[in-house]
Amino acid sequence: MPAVVVLGAQWGDEGKGKATDQLGGRTDVVVKFNGGNNAGHTVVIEGEKYALHLLPSGILTPGVVPVIANGVVVDIEVLFQEIDALEKRGVDTSRLLVSSAAHVIAPYNRTMDKVTERFLGKRRIGTTGRGIGPTYADKINRIGIRVQDLFDENILRQKIEGALDQKNHLLVKIYNRRAITVDETLEDLLRHAERLRPHVADTPQYLNRALDEGRTLVFEAGQATMLDVDHGTYPFVTSSACTAGGACTGSGVGPTRIDRVVAVAKAYTTRVGEGPFPTELLDEQGEWLRQQGGEYGTTTGRPRRTGWYDAVVVRYASLVNGLTDLVVTKIDTLTGLDRIPVCVAYDVDGRRTEDMPIDQSDFHHAKPVYEHLDGWTEDISGARDFDDLPKAAQRYLEFLEDVSGTRISSVGVGPGREATIIRHELLG
Repeated sequence: MPAVVVLGAQWGDEGKGKATDQLGGRTDVVVKFNGGNNAGHTVVIEGEKYALHLLPSGILTPGVVPVIANGVVVDIEVLFQEIDALEKRGVDTSRLLVSSAAHVIAPYNRTMDKVTERFLGKRRIGTTGRGIGPTYADKINRIGIRVQDLFDENILRQKIEGALDQKNHLLVKIYNRRAITVDETLEDLLRHAERLRPHVADTPQYLNRALDEGRTLVFEAGQATMLDVDHGTYPFVTSSACTAGGACTGSGVGPTRIDRVVAVAKAYTTRVGEGPFPTELLDEQGEWLRQQGGEYGTTTGRPRRTGWYDAVVVRYASLVNGLTDLVVTKIDTLTGLDRIPVCVAYDVDGRRTEDMPIDQSDFHHAKPVYEHLDGWTEDISGARDFDDLPKAAQRYLEFLEDVSGTRISSVGVGPGREATIIRHELLG
């Protein structure tokens, strides 16, 4: 049975949660391998909307084991807020597993995130302020707190003391904030420890044994390719590995065990936060896309920046992820347009390129080169087969497939789980 990675081909918010959820009926385990509660996935089931931030989308499918793997940073309070909200709606969360090696977001990480972002001013990154980046920084600096540390109070206290030795100097002397005490941090982290204990597991062992037993695994990325800390639009990126390689390091499952890599892309492009965005629309068309697509952040509520489909970005995502399949979502948003532009290349200082510029300055100044396709006016939300789509919508998708360099296996024509056209099976 396959192991499938599902990730974003753009800057996030492409509909990865829906894509993962659609695989749920034939999936045994869904693994979140990166990020934290800075990413929001919206899943609509029978008209009911579920907004997930930290939990894997597989938690909504009965029988599926949802796993928060070692590559994730966990805000324990947020985790249980999500669990409580789902359980009130009748969702069984008892199967959830959390890696003992996952890092924990401490209160001082949230504080550092907010004050440093404010301090940057015009140079700000556009973080969510939830402590994600500082927690990953602690991880790399080897002063982080892991889930397993919550069950040894002496070790936990020592780690908090070590982290606060440096952070309190910064808070007090640089940012003019009060010092954070060890005791208040310890109390905050220990509040949920015993409730978390039954969910904690050696997840690399569990996942590899599941594959040995022939079970199907889906690895769900928290963010998207262009936000990857190595391969994204650095420094306007997240702090974790969002590409297919991150699924391996973030879960403890080796690359030879991955069968397919599926990227999700909107039929246009959006991003949240700062950073370059070649096809961004700052006019009435951009606002029209925002309103038609409901483009507001699941986690933050911030209006998303909007633009036309960028094939250069998606081709790059195909390159660095080794994509086997592409899922295109929200094509219904484009209904009503007479002509639809698609960016097929960039103009960089008078030179045309169809490849992602290696220089960040070139990417920042890149101007999109568009080809225009005919639009359609028919309601496509009820389409369940490719032939149900208007000819113009079919040609648009065929063009995207051609310029993106990856086959389109699934098309989203609405927010619901059922509002999907399957062209090629992703599992099987």
